[in-house]
Amino acid sequence: MTEENITRIHIDDKEFILIGTAHVSKHSAEQVKEVIERENPDAVCVELDEQRFQSIQDENRWRNMDIFKVIKEKKATLLLMNLAISSFQKRMAKQFGINPGQEMIQGIASAKETGAELVLADRNIQTTFSRIWRGIGLKGKAILLMQVIAGIFSKENISEEELEKMKKQDTINAILNEFTEHFPELKTPLIDERDQYLSQKIKEAPGKKVVAVLGAAHVPGIKEEIKREHDLNKLTELPAKSPWPKVIGWTIPLVILAVIAYTFSANPSAGWQQTLSWVIWNGSLSAIGAIIALGHPLAIVTAFVVAPITSLNPLLAAGWFAGFVQAYFKRPNVGDFETLTEDVFTVKGFWQNKVTRVLLVVLLANLGSSLGTLIGGVDVIRRFLENI
Repeated sequence: MTEENITRIHIDDKEFILIGTAHVSKHSAEQVKEVIERENPDAVCVELDEQRFQSIQDENRWRNMDIFKVIKEKKATLLLMNLAISSFQKRMAKQFGINPGQEMIQGIASAKETGAELVLADRNIQTTFSRIWRGIGLKGKAILLMQVIAGIFSKENISEEELEKMKKQDTINAILNEFTEHFPELKTPLIDERDQYLSQKIKEAPGKKVVAVLGAAHVPGIKEEIKREHDLNKLTELPAKSPWPKVIGWTIPLVILAVIAYTFSANPSAGWQQTLSWVIWNGSLSAIGAIIALGHPLAIVTAFVVAPITSLNPLLAAGWFAGFVQAYFKRPNVGDFETLTEDVFTVKGFWQNKVTRVLLVVLLANLGSSLGTLIGGVDVIRRFLENI
């Protein structure tokens, strides 16, 4: 059998066989089956974490999702990103008649058939996204969200050239490819750190012979990193948050409140104008966000009422309250969860599905409130300067 895309590494008395796969190639799955059956390894490592493994094993995983818990744990944005990846995969599958990740599914099946121990070798996807999220700043977060949303709704077909390029990437890399061109420093959490994590997990796999099923993009890095020792705890811990966002988050509300209080003492009429401006800008823009998400009327009203208050408390967000109200009055049913990955493939489906509509209410109400805080704060300061 051809050794194409196969790398053999010997360290001490162990042999590591790396299969560099294309996540969008039918041939890769066939090669994975052939190699594992021929080599009969002690362990098979796959480029999956526990979360992605469970999503492969449990086709009904969406049924068990607690949408209220998602909002409470502040994971609405992360879930939208995961759904964006799912949408991206569906688009490729529809256009090229392929099943992304089939080689990983085959690796799991072949490990079971041959009696090899299965090792989930990739870092938790939430950890990777969190390390990316904390490393890109406010501007980067805005660009990333726009790119993710644009990717979901893009009607463009993927060219053959782009497909060939994707065969050398894993799914996460492909989704964030354009984004990493603007933020090259993200190569560290997205590629380099995962190469280190994967190599350590492969090296620690039990037995004398280990087969690893990997995206081809990771093989060159793993060939080098497997020669070194890596601290998995260090690679999975979240970097310390900068104190500045918290300082700024509390400073702005305190300044706004102090300015309004001072204006009230000097000119009550101007103070009332400031207060009205703050309420209107915050409430209206947050409510508009909920309207764009096609939120329930009471969710829209909630966004308007709570935004002026939550904007003065960094621990709260208008979108959370609006999302809870949306989920209460338009509670997603089993059907919504079952069709979730299909619905996110179209703009219409994304807005019609009750799960994604809740997420949109949370996200867009929060964005509207943030914009309202900026505009309303500037107007409060303007009125203060006019009345000194």
